[in-house]
Amino acid sequence: MKVGILTDLTKCVGCEACVWACKEINELPREDGAARLSGTTWTAIERHGNVNVRRQCMHCEEPACASVCPVAAFQKTPEGPVIYLPDRCMGCRYCMIGCPFGMPKYEWDKPLPLVRKCILCYETRVKNGGQPACTAACPAGATIFGERDALIREARRRIEAEPGRYVDHVYGISEAGGTSVLYLSGVPFEKLGFRVDVREDPYPKLTWDILSKLPSVISVWGVSLLGIWWITHRRDDVAEAESHGHGGSAAGPDKDRH
Repeated sequence: MKVGILTDLTKCVGCEACVWACKEINELPREDGAARLSGTTWTAIERHGNVNVRRQCMHCEEPACASVCPVAAFQKTPEGPVIYLPDRCMGCRYCMIGCPFGMPKYEWDKPLPLVRKCILCYETRVKNGGQPACTAACPAGATIFGERDALIREARRRIEAEPGRYVDHVYGISEAGGTSVLYLSGVPFEKLGFRVDVREDPYPKLTWDILSKLPSVISVWGVSLLGIWWITHRRDDVAEAESHGHGGSAAGPDKDRH
């Protein structure tokens, strides 16, 4: 069963409860506020006139971030969330370029930065049958969690029941091949900062179309990147081992001579 989130922007009161719930469960600092996505804000509330727009990773059905990552630091889970594995990340930031929604953010102010984004509380809640902290915290029912197909049916039911209330489109059904995060709105999406020029085909298809035309170049480049990543991590492993006293064989003979 694939799960997702439906956010009804006509119901959002802008209380930011979802933002602070996200920060609390992911142990993110509160100081940088809730107005925009960043390396330390994975859910944000944008203000577009009288409309409050909740932003988070779209969790694409076929994520571009995963398709362009040379070390598989992004993975689409069977349940739907797209998760990030920081131990694999080499900091190339291809994911930021590849994402059609601009969701992955970089920790520019840290000496050892990582890419950050919403992971839909996968390990802490969704994997174990729970719902994300953001949807659990919403007091207005503006953002709900459930099976993706059921959410699509509910969204269409609302549009049909109140045709004057909503734009006749569920954002996320087909954008970028479909996403696990869906939106309803009473205002055209393009007026709220949503990209309406995204393709309906999955973006990884573009990646593979390009790779198929440049097999030898990509192979060499991919091997080079993996080599750099392995050398870097191997160097760190060696340094850590030496710091714990496992790399001191060279010191032994000197000590014996004295």
